[in-house]
Amino acid sequence: MLARDDQDSLKRTPLYALHVSLGGKMVPFAGYEMPVQYPTGVLKEHLHTRAAAGLFDVSHMGQIALRPKSGKVEDAARALERLVPQDIVAIPNGRQRYAQFTNADGGILDDLMVANFGDYLFLVVNAACKAEDEAHLRAHLSDDCIIDSLTDRALIALQGPKAESALAKLCAETPSLKFMDAGPRKVDGLDCYVSRSGYTGEDGFEISVPAADAERLAKALLADSDVLPIGLGARDSLRLEAGLCLYGHDIDTATTPVEAALEWSVQKSRRTGGARAGGFPGADKILAHFDQGAARRRVGLRAEGRAPVREGAVLFADATSSEPIGKVTSGGFGPTLNAPVAMGYVPTALSALGTQVYAEVRGQRLPLAVAAMPFVKNTYKR
Repeated sequence: MLARDDQDSLKRTPLYALHVSLGGKMVPFAGYEMPVQYPTGVLKEHLHTRAAAGLFDVSHMGQIALRPKSGKVEDAARALERLVPQDIVAIPNGRQRYAQFTNADGGILDDLMVANFGDYLFLVVNAACKAEDEAHLRAHLSDDCIIDSLTDRALIALQGPKAESALAKLCAETPSLKFMDAGPRKVDGLDCYVSRSGYTGEDGFEISVPAADAERLAKALLADSDVLPIGLGARDSLRLEAGLCLYGHDIDTATTPVEAALEWSVQKSRRTGGARAGGFPGADKILAHFDQGAARRRVGLRAEGRAPVREGAVLFADATSSEPIGKVTSGGFGPTLNAPVAMGYVPTALSALGTQVYAEVRGQRLPLAVAAMPFVKNTYKR
């Protein structure tokens, strides 16, 4: 239990009152009181998102506008490339890209989304890192950009195969959007930023809305019988089935993008031989991992039995070895699969699909097989 002082220090999103009115079970998360589940329960919330549409409050995330002092968005993009290994210059107006802030050792300070809104960049960063991320941007990019923390906005996610039809009732442009399209849109008459993206592996949308209008918009979406409110519990099981990293668990300051199996997120222009190779923190180590390989790798893991293998479980090469080879970073039961799933790090030599490793759980060695991710096929609208 939290002490009263700790509870009083927790922040609340603009949708707090709505969560309580809907019966949300509120828990501390990244400094906020957030709903872990509703009376429907985590299992049904998870399966409903896969079958219809779920509405998530992600207003605890940080939203930042990076405005170029020159007035040219390309200058903001080039400035941001000093902090991330991704090609930001090549993001077209109306599109977004997944990126990571890296440190001098090649580790990941945070992962984020970067959208080109035509005359500025729009960033969404993780809740637990947002103060540090903003300070990082101000320390390194203030000469070139105005860093504008958008604290007057909420962020909600609508995810699932019926998300498009639900949002289309409030935003006529919805069906024309493709995966990773992003930009200003009118939603129910409100000035929103809409991206076709999410954290579940399903088709869906993230909607940035003025904080004062967040509850009105959430209620309008929930008025659709296909849409249910979804808490943090199902959000975590959905992203795990989708093989998506959770910052501070599957990726951190001691993990490079290559170790994390995120090579796909680093475009050729930033790699060795590319037009703008390097120039970001930790480039020497990260590019060496691209060119020579890394010693360990994030992999998917499937258990042979029914027992979930949780975060922190130590991994071994065989049933009797005393020498650990890695650990599980995320794990639990996959409701869609009706089976346990996990992610973790193993030596690259043991990362081939089908390789057997063992997790120590309550004094027993449980066999796991390295498995392809995502565990559940994604349904993004390309």
